Amino acid sequence: MKLIKIQTLIIAALALLGCNDDFLEKYPKDSVNEHTFWKTENDLKVYNNNLYYLAGSSYSYKFMLGFTNSAWHSGYAGMFWEDCLSDNMAPKHSSLDRYAKVAAGIHVVPDGRQQGGWYWDFLRTCNIFLENYQKADVSNAIKSAYAGEVRLWRAWFYWDKVKKFGDVPWVSKSLDIDSKELFGARDDRSVVMDSVLVDLNYAVDNMSEEWYSEQPDRLNRWTALALKARICLHEGTFRKYHGLSDAEKFLSAAAEAAEEVIDRGPYVIYQSTDPAPQADYASLFTQFDLTGHKEIILFRKYITGTLGHRFNGYYSKKNGATKSLVEDYLCTDGLPVGLSTVYEGDATIEDEFKNRDPRLGQSVVIPGTVGPFEGLSKWWNTHPQPVLVGQYSSHLSNTTGYQLAKFFKAENYSKGYGKEDLDAPVIRYAEVLLAFAEAKAELGTITQADLDKSINVLRDRVAMPHLAVNPPMDPKYAGEGLSSIIVEVRRERRVELAFEGYRYDDLMRWKKGSYLAKKVLGMRLEDDQMERFEGASVVRTEVEGKKYIDVYEGSALADRQFNEAKHYLWPIPLSVISKNPELGQNPGW
Repeated sequence: MKLIKIQTLIIAALALLGCNDDFLEKYPKDSVNEHTFWKTENDLKVYNNNLYYLAGSSYSYKFMLGFTNSAWHSGYAGMFWEDCLSDNMAPKHSSLDRYAKVAAGIHVVPDGRQQGGWYWDFLRTCNIFLENYQKADVSNAIKSAYAGEVRLWRAWFYWDKVKKFGDVPWVSKSLDIDSKELFGARDDRSVVMDSVLVDLNYAVDNMSEEWYSEQPDRLNRWTALALKARICLHEGTFRKYHGLSDAEKFLSAAAEAAEEVIDRGPYVIYQSTDPAPQADYASLFTQFDLTGHKEIILFRKYITGTLGHRFNGYYSKKNGATKSLVEDYLCTDGLPVGLSTVYEGDATIEDEFKNRDPRLGQSVVIPGTVGPFEGLSKWWNTHPQPVLVGQYSSHLSNTTGYQLAKFFKAENYSKGYGKEDLDAPVIRYAEVLLAFAEAKAELGTITQADLDKSINVLRDRVAMPHLAVNPPMDPKYAGEGLSSIIVEVRRERRVELAFEGYRYDDLMRWKKGSYLAKKVLGMRLEDDQMERFEGASVVRTEVEGKKYIDVYEGSALADRQFNEAKHYLWPIPLSVISKNPELGQNPGW
C-alpha cells in the first residue's frame, strides 16, 4: 500500500527548492540541474517527491489523487465530487452547481484554464527528470526504477488530458516559453494513448516490487499494474463503443495487468472477524488511518491538526443518491428488482430497502434509522431518515430521500471546516477485480473461473449470491444491445464503487451519455406520505402512475440534454485557444 505522506513530501521538496512561488512551473532551475543535482539516488528520490506534492496539493493536478488545497476545496477529497457529474448523485448546493451543470449538459466554454483543466506544468516537471536522471552515479536498475515512477505519473497525467479533450499535444521533452511546440497543433488520440501505453509498460517493467515494503510511501510496480488496468480498460472500452481502432489491444492489456495483481500481488479484499461481516464494506470508508490496509493500493493521508478537509460537511449537504442508482442494487436472491420475487416495491422507502444487497444500506442511510448521524446532535438522534431539504436547516438534509452514508462518520464531521481527517482511498483492490472482469467480458472470453476470482470475491464480502456467466437479462437494460453478463459486470462496478468518482468516466467510455439527459428522480412520494415530510422543498413528477421527487424541476438544471456529437469531450478554454489557435476547438463547442 502506498501512503501519500504529504507533509513529509512538502518538507523534502521545499528543502531542496526554497519557498518561492514559481517553483511549480520552473523547478528545478538550470543551475541546480547542471552543477548540484542528479548525482545520487537521494537526488532522484527527492526530485520525484515533488511529483507527489504537486499531485496532491494543487488544483492543477486534481486528475491524479483527486485532492486539492485550493481555497474552494479547502483540502478535502475532490475526487468524490466526480459522481456529482453523473447519474449517481443529485446535488442542489451552490458549491456543486458547476458539477450539476456538466451533468445536465448546460455548461459553457470556460475562459481560463483553471476551470477548464488545461494545465501542463506537471508534464514539464516529469520531462525534466527524464532528460537528466541518467546522470546519476547509481546502478541502471535504480535509475530505471525512478524513471518508471516518473513515467507512471506522466501516463496518469496524459490519460486525464485525453479523457477530457481527446486529441492533445504529445510532448516528451521540457519546453521553454519560446519553444515552437507551444504553438503547434494537437496530436491524434491514438498517438497519445499508444505513447501512454509505452510509459505504462516501462513503469511495470522497471519499477520495484520491493518498494511495497521497503519504501511504502512510494508508488511501486503493483501500483503501476493497477493503474495500467484502470487506464487501459478506459481506453479499450472507449475505442470499442466510440468506433475507434485497437480496442482489443487495450482491453487485453487491462486484463493481463489486473490478473497479475490478482494472482501475484499482496492485496486482499478486506473481511474482518465481525460476526456481521456485511459491515466490512462500510468500514473501509470511515477510517482515520489506512496505513497497512491490505485492500488499499493507494490512499491520501490526512494528518490531525496539520492537513485536513471538509469532505463530510460538503458531500452530505443538500445532496442525495438518485433513484437510478438505488434501483440498480440487486435483491438478496441475486436478481434485479425487475425480476426478483423478494423485492417489496417502493410504495414506501422502507419497503424499497428490504431484501437488498447490503451495500445499499451501507452507502445510503437505511430509512427509519439515523444511520451514521448517531451521536451528531440531539436532533439527529431523534429524527430518523429521510430528512428532505426544507424540513430542517441542517446542511445534512437531502434532495432525494436517499441520504448518503458511505464515507460519513459523525466524529469526523464534528471536527469542523478544514479539520476532518479521515484518510481517503484512491485505488482499491476491488477496482482491480472489477477491471479484470470487465475487460474479460468485453473481450468475450470471460469464464466462471474469472468471475469467481473477481466479482464473486466482492459478493462474498456482503453475503450476496454469486454471479454466473449467463445471468438473466435485467428488463431495465434489455433494449440497449448489451449482453446480460456485461450488464451485470457494469452493475457490480456501479454498486461497489458508488460515490468514489468513477461513474461519469464510465458513462463517457461506454457511450452512455444519454443517461445524463434523463430526469433526476428521488424516492417515491405519494400524497398520503406528504404529511410525514411537512416543510420539505420538493417537487414531484408522475411516472407510470406513481409520484417521485423530481430533483431539478423548476430550476435551470431541469432541461437536461446530452449532445452525442459534443459532450463526450470537454471544450478547450478560450484563453488557451487565443494564445495558440492551432489547437482548434472540440466539435460542437
